[in-house]
Amino acid sequence: MQTFNKKHYTLLFIAGIILLAFNLRPAITSVGPIIGIIREDLSISNWSAGFLTSLPLIAFAIISPIAPRIANRTSNEKALLYGLFILLGGILVRSTSSILFLFTGTILIGVGIAIINVILPSLIKSNFPEKIGLMTGVYTTSMSVVAATASGLSVPLTTSLDLGWKWSLASWSILAVLGIVTWIFAMNKAPVEQERELYQPSTTKLMRSPVAWQVTLFMGSQSFLFYVTISWLAEILIAHGFASSSAGWYVAYMQFVSLPATFFTPVIAGKLSDQKPVVAVFGVIGMIGYFMLYLEPGHLGTFIAITLIGIMLGASISLALALLGLRSTNARQAAELSGMAQSFGYTLASIGPILIGLLFDMTNSWKPSILTILVMTVALIIFGLGASRNKFVLDA
Repeated sequence: MQTFNKKHYTLLFIAGIILLAFNLRPAITSVGPIIGIIREDLSISNWSAGFLTSLPLIAFAIISPIAPRIANRTSNEKALLYGLFILLGGILVRSTSSILFLFTGTILIGVGIAIINVILPSLIKSNFPEKIGLMTGVYTTSMSVVAATASGLSVPLTTSLDLGWKWSLASWSILAVLGIVTWIFAMNKAPVEQERELYQPSTTKLMRSPVAWQVTLFMGSQSFLFYVTISWLAEILIAHGFASSSAGWYVAYMQFVSLPATFFTPVIAGKLSDQKPVVAVFGVIGMIGYFMLYLEPGHLGTFIAITLIGIMLGASISLALALLGLRSTNARQAAELSGMAQSFGYTLASIGPILIGLLFDMTNSWKPSILTILVMTVALIIFGLGASRNKFVLDA
């Protein structure tokens, strides 16, 4: 019976991790397909709309170094629960008629997600040290499934069901409530019992590590590409002649088609000492996809381009998160690296939606924006190759 209970608690704990992952993206990815509706309703400019999608990333950058300290004062499990409560509050505050509350709620959403973002890799390193790749694949795939669903349902919820953008965005609070309830039951059922490590970030040491910086800049590059694509792909496709509903489903399709790469990339990476071949393959695939999008290739060409872009984005996000565990020697170091990578990385990423929106406002064309995305894809490959070396961040 004891063995059964341990297995049961482990499964409950994994279910809790999956519910946490479910909440990591929909509050953000549900905005992109209806950003034009929000912009028109509130009479804001494109760069302001881009700033709205950048706010969570700015919150990620500010809160990420603080999250390990929250875990140190409480525990990983309690810090994750706090993140869920803050996320829920942000979703509810954002869904109002006030521009001030819209932006305030978006900031709170970023704070809640940032805490979960940083602590989850450390939790996996601590409780599943021999299965980092597999568990990273499980939670990143779970995250991507709901992120894609949110993108696809955003327009129908807003228009077809006539909920309007406010209730459409508020509907994702249901997932946050489910996550809170599940995690309250799961958080005290960790699959292993071990001495808790104190999180005392040694930021100075990490900032002197070339590997840590390469992991950080790889995280930033992939985040830049992901959030820019999520925020503006629908608008780009509308400019190419697609209906708004079709553009929204293309954004969803891009995320659904990324799922196999999202799951298998960290599993493969975990079995390799050097992940450079993985980076080279998905990097080239992404460059081809974005270049095809630049050419406005019609329906079939766009379908192929978005397929390739989805594969690259899925592989890069899961590899970036897996590297937080693979390039660290213990859970404490994983938390430190996660805080650094997500702080500096999302600072870079937060520039993306604003920059792309500003470029369009200045040129009235998406081509300069797509060229900028292609340049960042090259940067992704360069930093990814460096981060994939078989070295720990604090190796001499």
